[in-house]
Amino acid sequence: MSEQQTTDDKKAAYALLVNAARPDLPQLKFASLWLGLAALIEALGPWFGKTLIDKVLLPGTNDVALVFALLAGALVAGCSASWIRYFQLRRLAGLAMRSVQRLREQVYNHVLRLPMSYFDSAITGQLVSRVTNDTEAVKQLYIQVLFTILDAVIMISGMFTLMFWLNWRLALIATALIPAVILVVFLYQRASASAVARTRQLRSEVNAQMSESISGMQVIQASNAVAQFSDRFSLTNWDQYHNKQREVRANAWLLRPMLDAIRVVLLAGILLAFGLDAATGISVPGGPLSPTGLSVAEVGLLYAFIAYVGRVGDPLVDITVQFAQFQQSVVAAARVNTLLKEHEVKLNTSPQKITNGQIDIKQLEFQYAVGPKVLKAIDLSIPAGTFVGIVGHTGSGKSTLLSLLLRFYAAPIGSLLIDGVSVEQFGEQSYREQVGLVPQEPFLLAATIYENIAMGRQLTHDEVVAAARAAQAHGFIEALESGYQTQLGEGGARLSVGQKQLIAIARTLAGKPKILLLDEATSHIDSEAEVLVQHALDQLRGQMTVIAVAHRLSTIRQADQIVVMNHGVLAERGTHAQLMAKSGGIYARLYELQKIQAELVSPPARTPA
Repeated sequence: MSEQQTTDDKKAAYALLVNAARPDLPQLKFASLWLGLAALIEALGPWFGKTLIDKVLLPGTNDVALVFALLAGALVAGCSASWIRYFQLRRLAGLAMRSVQRLREQVYNHVLRLPMSYFDSAITGQLVSRVTNDTEAVKQLYIQVLFTILDAVIMISGMFTLMFWLNWRLALIATALIPAVILVVFLYQRASASAVARTRQLRSEVNAQMSESISGMQVIQASNAVAQFSDRFSLTNWDQYHNKQREVRANAWLLRPMLDAIRVVLLAGILLAFGLDAATGISVPGGPLSPTGLSVAEVGLLYAFIAYVGRVGDPLVDITVQFAQFQQSVVAAARVNTLLKEHEVKLNTSPQKITNGQIDIKQLEFQYAVGPKVLKAIDLSIPAGTFVGIVGHTGSGKSTLLSLLLRFYAAPIGSLLIDGVSVEQFGEQSYREQVGLVPQEPFLLAATIYENIAMGRQLTHDEVVAAARAAQAHGFIEALESGYQTQLGEGGARLSVGQKQLIAIARTLAGKPKILLLDEATSHIDSEAEVLVQHALDQLRGQMTVIAVAHRLSTIRQADQIVVMNHGVLAERGTHAQLMAKSGGIYARLYELQKIQAELVSPPARTPA
């Protein structure tokens, strides 16, 4: 990555952080003013000590009332400053939590609206890391870093204000801390920036590999690939460890130890300057001298400056220590910002709705961003309420055609029409409600069966039951111990594949779509479950337009029309009987091949003795 790109990413990250906090900026300014007041009150503490030394201890006065007044003033100042800081920092923490809450919701909602083409190359574990780990790092930026730095800057400003008021020459020496800190921060950034960025990237890769391995554990173990996956993870983990070590070494050399050393050198410089002042009588010419040779005023001044430098040093150390987290948070914010820059699907708010479900495909051609054309000059008319099956070899374009009908990808304008209207003219919400999908892999929530069918829609119990009946799922659901309130495990672990698919069909039917699309819905289920799906499809005939992409030809044998795809071309069409009558046709060969395969795996019939 170029240096200009890195700078642009940081600017974008800062803008992201400011935008997330923008609604609370008035309260942030209000809290900052109170923190400024707390800093000035706390800065009075050393001044009370200086006055006690100057007015009471060195002159040897017996003014008890003054002593108690000064001690009471120091106590009240310290308690008041602590009380104000406590409440304002608590207020700031609340602002930070709300800012990160808004940011996390923004990222999640953005991911939900990304086009399907983005997920073709996205890695699930890395996306999860963006939404969770990276936004968590941004939260640390708000809570620990920015407010620590804000409090420290306000405190330093208050301390320097009083130092310049007491003695501007010694205060100028103390200001040497500021360029020293800037230099340390600059050196730290140069030494650790690449390691911090690489560490966060590798953390996402670790999450991605963990997610991938857990989801594919059966295949990994069955393929005897445990050692290879273990070695791959170890390399990534070691790379992350190595970069984290680089970051830790930069922290160890350039943060607290370096600042502590600078503070010690600065105190020595102040003591030297003070001693020279006192010895030459520059600060207070002709002033009364103490037995040690210092003027009375200078002894209290010495105490005040030592106290102020000590109190200034701690916030400066806090700033530099937090800079390590600041680096990580800015990198995380840049990664989140990169995700937010991905273009969302533009929502169509048109009131146009599907009325019947008539589908017309005219000279449809399509290709993905990379690769040859997947669909070539497809012409097809599907009357409303009919049942159409789509078959073909793997890679023939069946699922791509469904993806275009679902508007996961944009079809050429005018090539896909529903009820005579081009698909892009329908409103997004109504289109999603009226075009239902049953995918090849059923997606189930770790919730009740009722919740899986309702899917957040305000459906009555009767409507859910009606959908389950239409999907031929009501029987097995009622047989479960809690019926529709049965809790399913993650991914519906308690159910068979066929039962999961029937619930997925019931969920789609509960939305009462005008068009129902099934993408290989019977490819992973047994013959008994397939019969139930076939019966459900037969019952839907005439109620909605049904398009079923099927690997098992038995699923769509009773379809009103069967379309055969071959290398992106519509090769054959007709009913089962018509296609079987074509000797040597693609469909006929596929059907005979599946019939032979079914006979080979079926148990032999027993002959009577």
